[in-house]
Amino acid sequence: MAHFFKHLRIYMFRGLLAVIPLALTFAVFEVVYKLIDKKIVTFVEQYIDIRHIPGLGIVLLMLSLYLIGLIVSSLIGRQILHAVGTLIELIPFIKYVHQMGKQLSESFATASDKQAFQKVLLIKDLNHNGWMIGLLTGNVKDNVTGDELLRVFIPATHNPLL
Repeated sequence: MAHFFKHLRIYMFRGLLAVIPLALTFAVFEVVYKLIDKKIVTFVEQYIDIRHIPGLGIVLLMLSLYLIGLIVSSLIGRQILHAVGTLIELIPFIKYVHQMGKQLSESFATASDKQAFQKVLLIKDLNHNGWMIGLLTGNVKDNVTGDELLRVFIPATHNPLL
């Protein structure tokens, strides 16, 4: 009887391990569909009468991101983006979220495609009291010593409460 319960426990645990990635994928897909697709279609329906086509909101989001990318790539678009960023930096609590998003986007922009966030690293914090999670974004060679150094993105922002 003990052998049966051990066998049951092992295979139930293996089944759980097999189902977790599938359930997580399904949950993320459902959240993305509900948050992006339905919200964008509902927003567009306020202005234009459109049919409900599954995935239309995601296509509209991708088209919008493409157009925003075109605009921001121009000189005037960069100046507008810089002006908006400067205004956001004046708002006390919102500026911290903006700084974190800016760090993240700069890491994506400067990291090579092959090395961008390939590994998750644990790094000792500055006070040596604990560990921080960092994402590997590339390698750099030290000009003085010739050592190979890692370029790491640490997703953190200033904490106004500390």
